[in-house]
Formats: sequence, C-alpha cells, structure tokens
Amino acid sequence: MRSNAFFSRTARRGLAAGALSLGLLGSAFAAGIQVTDAWIRWLPANLPAGGYAKVTNDTDKEIKLVGASSPKYGMVMLHQTVNKNGMSNMVHVDAIPIAPHKSMAFTPGDYHIMLMQPKPGIEPGQKVPVTLKFSDGQTVTAEFEVRKPTASGPGDMKGMDMDHMHGMQH
Repeated sequence: MRSNAFFSRTARRGLAAGALSLGLLGSAFAAGIQVTDAWIRWLPANLPAGGYAKVTNDTDKEIKLVGASSPKYGMVMLHQTVNKNGMSNMVHVDAIPIAPHKSMAFTPGDYHIMLMQPKPGIEPGQKVPVTLKFSDGQTVTAEFEVRKPTASGPGDMKGMDMDHMHGMQH
C-alpha cells in the first residue's frame, strides 16, 4: 500500500510540475478557446474592478465574446476604453470578435471585463471564477487572480500580495 500511495503522490507532483512548466495551471480551455494570464485589478470601497486576460481562438472560424459572469460580482459587462478628443471613456460593447488562430489581449486602457457589485470578502491574493460566454453557446470559466490597485499586468509583481513571503525583499 505504501508504494502505491508514494507512486500516486509522486505522479501527481510530476503532473503538476509538468503543467506548471507548460503554463497550464491558471489557464482555462474549451474546444479551441484558451484563456490565460487572467487577473483582476481590485479596488477598495466596493468600487467596480477591471478584469484582464488573454483569450486565444485556436479554431478555424471567428468567435465572438458576448458576455461574462461571476458568482463573486453582481454585474459583469464587456467594456472598451476609447479616447476621443483627448478624453478617455468606457463604453459597453455587445460583442468582441476574435479572428481564427489569433489572440485578443484584454488590457488596462482597452478592452476589459467590468466587474461591478462585488460580493463581500474579495481581496488581493484570491482567485475569482469568471465565465466568458461566446456567441456559439460555448462558455469558458477561468480563475482570475485578484491583484492590488497598483497592478498593471499579469507579470507585475507590485500587484501581488507578497506579505506572506518572509525573508524576501520586495
């Protein structure tokens, strides 16, 4: 029995290490659609938050993102920041097309997921499920990492909660 438990534990660790090396953990996939680098810029005082990710269309046809939802937010909408006459405004968009074999990056200052009416208890360091809905009926649920208000992208260490890492400079 002990050798089987050891093998099972070792196999799970190996699979997890392999998934990490391939960048698969923290990603979501569904029939040719991949969501990676998913994060939320959290804001205090129940202010709306911005959700960002990279959505990749690995299919042979255009896909259209038509909505999003999350059990942690009362209202979720697709938005784009547009600059007109030197003024930036957020506008609601009904659909975001993604060409075949292309990616769409949702970034601050451009397309983003507007997360409003947060449920109590959301804070930096947590992961929040967000389900993306496509015009063909497909959905993809990804875990979005909640980052501090100072975060600017998926590789931005300023937005991560590093307080638990004692002895490291940050």
